[in-house]
Amino acid sequence: MEYFLFEKRGHVGILTVNRPKARNALCTPLLEELNRFLTDGIQAEQLRALIVTGAGKAFIAGADIKEMLALTGEENQAFCELGHAATRALEDLEMLTIAAVNGFALGGGTEVALACDFIYAAAGAKLGLPEVTLGLIPGFGGTQRLARAVGGRQAKELIMTGRMIDAQEALAIGLVNKVVEPDALLDEAVATAEVILSNSFSATMRAKRAIDQGIDLPLVKGLELERKAFVEGFGDKDRKEGLSSFVEKRKPNFE
Repeated sequence: MEYFLFEKRGHVGILTVNRPKARNALCTPLLEELNRFLTDGIQAEQLRALIVTGAGKAFIAGADIKEMLALTGEENQAFCELGHAATRALEDLEMLTIAAVNGFALGGGTEVALACDFIYAAAGAKLGLPEVTLGLIPGFGGTQRLARAVGGRQAKELIMTGRMIDAQEALAIGLVNKVVEPDALLDEAVATAEVILSNSFSATMRAKRAIDQGIDLPLVKGLELERKAFVEGFGDKDRKEGLSSFVEKRKPNFE
């Protein structure tokens, strides 16, 4: 890949955005490569978890402003649709996804992070959606995913002021899950992935789908979704292994 580095540790993949001279800014070829990997290339890797991070001092410092300045109206629409496709592909992966935010995650960078299941941030990282300061609004899902992550009022304040926040404030409002020292960031994300993957993968994915699909439903419909997922899992081999191992006082051997 031209714009990414990929490393595999067992069932955990580490995808590094590798355009450090531009602070990993999202240009059209980069987004196209990301979308191809997430929709096609990743299937061959047999992963159960994917960690996304950035090379150098930035996670993703936003969209490529020079490219955006030259876009026509039709090209701008295509750019927005490509960003939506890539973040949706990341969000819909049938695996655990963790954003390891190692530096600046602005605009599209925060939007990519929001498409992951968890966000871990290095101490000193900066996040934000500053598009209004450029006469724009977030266009890769930020208005919708941020509001769902931190609530409508917090999302409005961050988006409408366009201000950056540090990792500790992001933790306080629920935008990130954990803040760790920069040198420990990737190891911490991998360690969390390994803990989760020691559990039943099929059950973990059912839980992920139930949360993702139910979060916007009325509670009654969400509970029905959960009930169906719970019953579906009762025919799973992992269910029998998990319950048997508990009764037999041993560690489970999940598939």
